[in-house]
Amino acid sequence: MSLIVSNLTKKYGEKTVVDHLSFAMEKPGVYALLGTNGAGKTTSIRMMLGMLAKDEGEALWDGKALNPATCNVGYLAEERGLYPKYTLMDQLIYFAALRGIPAAEARKRILYWAERLEVEEYLYPDAAKPAEDEDDGENGKKTKQRGRGKKAKPKLADQLSKGNQQKIQLMIALLPDPELLILDEPLSGLDPVNTDLFKSVIQEEIDKGKYLIMSSHQMATVEEFCTDLTILHRSHAVLQGNLNEIKKSYGRVNLYLKTEQEIDGYIKALGIQVKSKKEQEYRLRVTGEAQANELLGTLIANHVTIVVFELREPSLHEIFVSHVEE
Repeated sequence: MSLIVSNLTKKYGEKTVVDHLSFAMEKPGVYALLGTNGAGKTTSIRMMLGMLAKDEGEALWDGKALNPATCNVGYLAEERGLYPKYTLMDQLIYFAALRGIPAAEARKRILYWAERLEVEEYLYPDAAKPAEDEDDGENGKKTKQRGRGKKAKPKLADQLSKGNQQKIQLMIALLPDPELLILDEPLSGLDPVNTDLFKSVIQEEIDKGKYLIMSSHQMATVEEFCTDLTILHRSHAVLQGNLNEIKKSYGRVNLYLKTEQEIDGYIKALGIQVKSKKEQEYRLRVTGEAQANELLGTLIANHVTIVVFELREPSLHEIFVSHVEE
């Protein structure tokens, strides 16, 4: 399997919103599409999926045109769009049917993902309803009776929080067990607990050997998962390639340092740039390993207690900002 995107281009009048975008995924993993707002990320995804007409270019999955009708693709859109007045279960069964999943099999998969994404109470309200007390009429003792009383109503989409609606839409994308999974801003608006839940699901899909395209503004999350990337700015690709190779090309110039004493004087004497400081925690910019080692030697010679001394390559966030500013 492979995904090849070649010369995707989209224009509105004289304005070009995606300008000859090309990239390829020859093996499973995560490819990141990054960019500022309006850079063309979502437009590119919609062209790949055939949701938006291309002016030029093509997207091939396993050598054939990428078509969700014939390819097993899952898509979580940036704009969340469940039908607000239909029950969640009806919508899930409907979307599964569109992907050719029989109703019985769909219900098995829905149950699995409901438990995995912790939304059983919205899809199975009666099962989540606690047992009620009832007098047995003889000895006055209360006994638990489940399923008695008023039946819980099925939940509608607009009764859920945005985060839980997002879980339902992720379920829809995952129901066909897609070979290619496209996630557009998957973690947007999630609290820390649900962010970790989504990230664990993403990691499971990676471990299964899936192909993932991820578009996100959350650089730390992208850096955690992606192997290759394209950074778009004003419709153009301004940086492409393997993330590890890109970071290596910058060298190790970020120094994180924590001590038990103030060391401002030593830093200033060596002409090292201070990016941030909080008490005795420093984030420094050095020219390279030689300058970092010189500072380390100075601190040791002056009996400074060093808690952390870590020389790092630049983060994806820093790389992204530098290329966009250029």
